[in-house]
Amino acid sequence: MTRYYAHSGNTHKQWHLLKHHLTAVAELTHQYLDGWQGQEEAKLAGLLHDLGKYGDRFQNRLQGQDQGLDHWSQGAYLAITKCKAIAAALAIQGHHIGLQSLQKDDLRKLDPKQLALNHPQQLTLSETDITLLESRLLADGLTVAQPQTRLFTSLPGESQARIDTMLDVRRLFSALVDADFVDTEAHFNGDEHGKRPRKAGLKLNENNLAERALTTLSHHIAQKAQTASPTTPLNNIRQTLLQDCLQQARQQPGTYTLTAPTGSGKTLSMLSFALQHALENNMQRIILVVPHLSIIEQTAQTYRDIFQDLGEDFILEHHSMAGLGAESITSDAEGGADQEQQIKRQRLLSENWDAPLILTTSVQFLESLFSNRPSSCRKLHRIADAVILFDEVQTLPTALAIPSLAAVSHIASHWHSSIVFATATQPAFNHLHPDVIKHCTQGWQPQEIVADPAAMMAQLRRVNYSWLDSTISWQDLAGQLREYPQVLCIVNLKRHAQDLWQALADTEDLFHLSTNLCPLHRQAVLAAVRQRLNAGLPCRLIATQCIEAGVDVDFPVVYRAFAPLDAIIQAAGRCNREGKLTVGQTYIFTPEAEGRLYPDGGYQQAAAVTHSLKTEYGEHFDLYNPDIIQAYYQRLYTVAAPEQQAKNLYQAIKDLSFPNVAQHFRLIKNDMINIVVPYDTVLFETLTTLADDKGLTADWIKQARGLSISLYRPQQDDVVWDGLLPVQPYKKGRLSKGEDWFIVAHPDDYDHTLGYKKPECLNLYLA
Repeated sequence: MTRYYAHSGNTHKQWHLLKHHLTAVAELTHQYLDGWQGQEEAKLAGLLHDLGKYGDRFQNRLQGQDQGLDHWSQGAYLAITKCKAIAAALAIQGHHIGLQSLQKDDLRKLDPKQLALNHPQQLTLSETDITLLESRLLADGLTVAQPQTRLFTSLPGESQARIDTMLDVRRLFSALVDADFVDTEAHFNGDEHGKRPRKAGLKLNENNLAERALTTLSHHIAQKAQTASPTTPLNNIRQTLLQDCLQQARQQPGTYTLTAPTGSGKTLSMLSFALQHALENNMQRIILVVPHLSIIEQTAQTYRDIFQDLGEDFILEHHSMAGLGAESITSDAEGGADQEQQIKRQRLLSENWDAPLILTTSVQFLESLFSNRPSSCRKLHRIADAVILFDEVQTLPTALAIPSLAAVSHIASHWHSSIVFATATQPAFNHLHPDVIKHCTQGWQPQEIVADPAAMMAQLRRVNYSWLDSTISWQDLAGQLREYPQVLCIVNLKRHAQDLWQALADTEDLFHLSTNLCPLHRQAVLAAVRQRLNAGLPCRLIATQCIEAGVDVDFPVVYRAFAPLDAIIQAAGRCNREGKLTVGQTYIFTPEAEGRLYPDGGYQQAAAVTHSLKTEYGEHFDLYNPDIIQAYYQRLYTVAAPEQQAKNLYQAIKDLSFPNVAQHFRLIKNDMINIVVPYDTVLFETLTTLADDKGLTADWIKQARGLSISLYRPQQDDVVWDGLLPVQPYKKGRLSKGEDWFIVAHPDDYDHTLGYKKPECLNLYLA
């Protein structure tokens, strides 16, 4: 009997039998979706995903005798014609090239006869005779049958062209991709039985991790409370918030809001909710979603300190520094070395979120929900059976609010998960319910966890707001800041931070914080700032918005450049945070500066809404009044007209086009690159050497994160490229501007106060 293989030999010179690979992927896919309606269809996808590898040409390719082959479309065609499994067919088709389209005309293109004449990726089918491939699969002891339950019994009609429909397809696709990656990785690692060890989850039958973690966290919170005065309003509020969270955690999975003032212990209280909720509902993991990397840095360290006894694998960080580039089939295609390496790179660097506690960013989480790419979607099936905490949710872009709410609402109502939207300034999303319900069955109707948010906010009047009426120059502002020994000033742009820094350059005890500083540098600055604040020493900090959300500092006086309402309130949260003063002072000013005053995007529009409300309310513009916060968000979403801003996205959803949806759902419009800077020279030199020796690896990225900053990808002719060296996984010896990781070539491009400085001209060297 002829033996057919899925993969060539591993380090033990063992070849991977195709029937073993198909069986393992089918079983894993079925296991990943336990109890879900798409479970049987997903198992079929696993069985057929590599059907074309039964072709003689593919077997020759494993011997290095062929290339440029498509080995997946045959399985997709068999799934849709014989088994009427539309979602399985789409997942099979997409497990190398990404999810495509649910349109009838696009699915017809899976016909081998059409592909043989005009293949969209310029590939050749490994075998055009589907009957021959199926007979070889049957001869290997495998059987193909129509699943009893399927996501669609017919092609989705216009009424099903919705976000929830497409999200369910991605969940099935996610399970297939993850199972394929896991089994393939296990083969090349030489793991016994073709499977890598599974990490522990939170469920009760898996080492009682949720119970142990909750006990550990409760002990930590109790110890913190003992060191504080139990009778202060702040500590009373923290205890009230914690009790509200633990009580509401006994409810069924669903959508929740958690509205609590800054400094009220929200981070630990909502984690207590999540662990108790997971215990009550037998859920698998907790996912914390935050808007900025700077928040992850502090939160991850806090969580690691608390849960250090639960093992290294208890917490997983996953964000934009994952090292994955664009995924697409190149012209030399599946049989070429470049594409083989590309797939290998995706397997090595992608994450499947198989950990109890995940920390990630809004960009990573939300864009994955609308992605069509294998490595981005790989983790989606892990979002089921989870408690998902969105911290500082007020940062959600207005244009994407409706699709984002629809997606997470569907996850909460159909995937046995819970969603918590936590913030001090809860957006008025409820009025978007009629728009959200068009894209998911539940709409947006969350429960509030806090019994009385308005009373809690009223008790924490720790700050007086003062509004400077006229614009102020940097020099005059610097003069005011010099009057206070301890003061924080937050501006809207990095350029403004540098201008104000120059105006204060002769001032002692001056610090600077922005995302031009790498994480290790930011941590050092914040440590020095906290030390001086706690010791009562002079300390003046100039910062951008990176300090506003989730960064724990406590200044007696804060200056804030005029900004959106939520940003002003967040800035005030760094003032008298621990309630040590009777009242702190927050000043809001408008800088007298050239050029734009606000970052790109909807920031300026939100600031304009704030200005209109301030004018309208006059002396009654009280930022402790929840009604004003609600009015701000309602007006913001009316002015922003999110349903109009995202027209291209809604059209892509109507067309059921996964590539177009992925293209138009972008929290960050521009592509980003990661730059490793020479802040720590010893670590920097180590990383440079490793990059030269081994190229880009998951371990290298993990080590590099502390020295990395993110930039929008420069234009091709930008002088920035002259000062960057690419870190490439396989290609060496030439500059590739398409890479995602770079090393700063010239030490002078990093300032140990202001951080990374973009070169202003080419570096010219004379012989």
